[in-house]
Amino acid sequence: MTAEEAVKLIESGDHVFIQGSTSVPEVLVKALADRGDELRDVTIYQGFCVTKGAAPYCQERYKESFLVDSMFVSNNVREWIAQGYGSMTPRFLGEVPALFRDGTCRVDVALINCSMPDEHGNVSYGVSADLAVSAVECAQCVIAQINPQMPFSYGDCVINISQLSAVVMVDDPLVEVPTAVPTDKEINIGNYIAELIPDGATLQIGVGGIPNAVIRALEHHKHLGLHTEAMTDGVLPLLEKGVIDNSCKKVMPGKSIASLALGSRKLYDYMNYNKDMVFKDVAWTNNPFVIAQNPKVMSINSCLEIDLTGQVCADSIGTKIFSSVGGQHDFVYGSSQSEGGISFLAMLATTNKGQNKIKPVLTPGAGVVTTRFQTNYVVTEYGAVNLRGKNLAERAKLLISIAAPEYREELSRAAADRFGYSFLRLKDIIN
Repeated sequence: MTAEEAVKLIESGDHVFIQGSTSVPEVLVKALADRGDELRDVTIYQGFCVTKGAAPYCQERYKESFLVDSMFVSNNVREWIAQGYGSMTPRFLGEVPALFRDGTCRVDVALINCSMPDEHGNVSYGVSADLAVSAVECAQCVIAQINPQMPFSYGDCVINISQLSAVVMVDDPLVEVPTAVPTDKEINIGNYIAELIPDGATLQIGVGGIPNAVIRALEHHKHLGLHTEAMTDGVLPLLEKGVIDNSCKKVMPGKSIASLALGSRKLYDYMNYNKDMVFKDVAWTNNPFVIAQNPKVMSINSCLEIDLTGQVCADSIGTKIFSSVGGQHDFVYGSSQSEGGISFLAMLATTNKGQNKIKPVLTPGAGVVTTRFQTNYVVTEYGAVNLRGKNLAERAKLLISIAAPEYREELSRAAADRFGYSFLRLKDIIN
């Protein structure tokens, strides 16, 4: 049927899940938004997603029609939520499927974007298994775009076409996310991290310039594995060269594991019918006890700011929600329980405006994503320091050593005021 006919299955008061990553079913979403004048109190669930523009249901005329309840604040809804028209449900990304499965967050309808069917009539969610697996499982009505632009990926993200309530044929290119080219400072960070990653390690690596800098610095490593939340173009050279061969993993050895993908057409084509890549429910990929079964798990995540005790903010700028927790906590904890595992939290020492990101205390209203009790390595362009087993004064000394030089004196005065003689007696940086 047409998209306009399919979305008529959605009624006022329904709770609607929209698939994420670069797999947002935008033809269906637009058709749903076009019904805004006749619908009321439709709750929209979405996670991390990249779209071609702002979400079409985020218009003031539809404020009584659609309530955005985001599990991750992405670009397409960030300003809408900042204005107070929508909200965000705080939850570790790996725990969101449990909200669907136990009925805490009811799912009446799931809108998904699928591949063409194979010879058995199975279609794949392609680049986004993450929350889609549980949402489809729980929904009473599943409406799918069948899209030849979507790669067929294996794992939890496969469903038979007979299980779909409605099908809409589209030919809609996926959003392509350009590969971030690392700056010189980000390259420094990547080199510091790569030096600490041993051969045979299992990688969890994120999105952006710093993760890509790490990947570039790993090209001479051997027998690396991949068990990550998001797969990007950055890992393709390591896969193609055999640097990532997944031979040392204990969980699904020989397979690259992810929950979602975002990148270029090259990545999507590489994924298509590739049995060496498996996409799983985020409740499984991000389960710390699954992660920890692999040896030498190296989790590499970014943050927005950190205080002198090691408290990390990664989801807000002051009181303004910028994103969400994502999988940072899951992989920080999972890597800490892995034999030989290390977690890295990386960031540039200053913002684009030159403001310090290592602070005496977090900005008022900033959310603590990784607590001071969990922080392991912190890395900036000025070095990498290990906070594990260090007391508060020692942590302050170490973090000041990797702050931007122009802020170190100010930070030292703040640390002396806060920690007193325990800080002042420290002469050298503790390695």
